[in-house]
Amino acid sequence: MLCGYWRSTAAYRVRIALGLKGMDWRHASVDLVRDGGEQHQAAYTDLNPAALVPTLIWRGQAIAQSLAICEFLDEVQPEPALLPAGPRERALARAMAQDIACDTHPLNNLRVQQYLGGELGVSQDDRTAWMHHWMALGFGTVERRMERHRAQAAGDGRRLESGTCLGGAPGLADLCLVAQAYNADRFGFPLDPFERVSSVVRHCRSLPAFRDAAPELQPDAP
Repeated sequence: MLCGYWRSTAAYRVRIALGLKGMDWRHASVDLVRDGGEQHQAAYTDLNPAALVPTLIWRGQAIAQSLAICEFLDEVQPEPALLPAGPRERALARAMAQDIACDTHPLNNLRVQQYLGGELGVSQDDRTAWMHHWMALGFGTVERRMERHRAQAAGDGRRLESGTCLGGAPGLADLCLVAQAYNADRFGFPLDPFERVSSVVRHCRSLPAFRDAAPELQPDAP
């Protein structure tokens, strides 16, 4: 069971991972807005003291943090792998995933936006500008990592397939990137300047695991 919210990009990542793995799962909605946010209720914080989604319930045990969940899924069901075979490529995939999940997404997250608006009185326009700033840095970093990776591969005489961050099967970096692209669309941040990022997002969104995990298709979407 995956405890999540239809609009949570962190939960979106895990839904994609479950889809790529072809694993059966069911959704348990944790509404991040209703009644001040169900994630703050004791029934949920007993599962996840951070009061964040997602939380995976696996054989009665709660597993938190989207990247940790994805790597857990890779360990309990190794195929198809979410990480490349080689250590250098695995490190790059993790770096790209963390560029989004650790350095970009948290600064756009609901609780940060609520604090900026509610506690500090930051206007919606300024909060949007804040999000755009960090998205530009995050997507720009991933774009440059992809460029360097492809240049290195070409120097080694390797030709990478297009459509994914590392040029192979879709995996950890791609699911983080596509989930963050949803936030970009939602808050009017254009991806056009990031050619490789845009290409990966378009391709991955056409794949069943990514398409089925889309926020608007989730059972708790309005």
